[in-house]
Amino acid sequence: MAILEINDLQVNYGVIPALKGLNFYVDEGEVVALIGSNGAGKTTTLHAISGIVKKAGGQIIFDGTDITNRKAHKIVGLGISQVQEGRGVFAELTVLENLRLGAYLRKNKHEIREDLMDVFELFPRLEERKSQPAGTLSGGEQQMLAIGRAMMAKPRMLLLDEPSMGLAPVVVEDIFRKIKMLNKQRHMTILLVEQNAQMALYASHRAYVIETGQIVTTGTSAELKNNDEIRKAYLGL
Repeated sequence: MAILEINDLQVNYGVIPALKGLNFYVDEGEVVALIGSNGAGKTTTLHAISGIVKKAGGQIIFDGTDITNRKAHKIVGLGISQVQEGRGVFAELTVLENLRLGAYLRKNKHEIREDLMDVFELFPRLEERKSQPAGTLSGGEQQMLAIGRAMMAKPRMLLLDEPSMGLAPVVVEDIFRKIKMLNKQRHMTILLVEQNAQMALYASHRAYVIETGQIVTTGTSAELKNNDEIRKAYLGL
């Protein structure tokens, strides 16, 4: 059953259309990838869902509720958390302080402590470095922290924007293994935007290819891996 439905979504930057009537859905428990080149509209799609950019038309339905014109903080409260491109950790705050900020809308201290332990179980490195300023972490550790902070909001759906950006290949593989674990072991629904199409298709169940603000191809990740046009255009094969 679809937890997220995007219907004819349109976003303009001034007079320039960034999204031109996007239609797609994400079922509960799925990892769905949006792949495409720079400027295709992938990040704009996440920002539209999160309430960061104004919509020119269309509809966004989350768990049966129309959130098209909801404010960003209200959308977080409904159960959507976004990990933005570039990680955006608070460099001078400790790892633990960053994680606690992720739970700022929550009141139950016992549940917050339990979820903190869950983050440390998924990312043991963060527990080892919990007293360090976030700015002293490596890029991969900061990405783990950004995901962990989003988890602390106890979302029903996680939006991940370019989690591989700027990371060494071995670190990218580790991050994507964790993303798969987050879905499989913790049943997290994930919408993933990723320019590294190979890793996106590795981690996802289904994928949509977006070009110039429109969906041009869709299918299971296995189907798209074996699609000659996708292999040539996005996988370098």
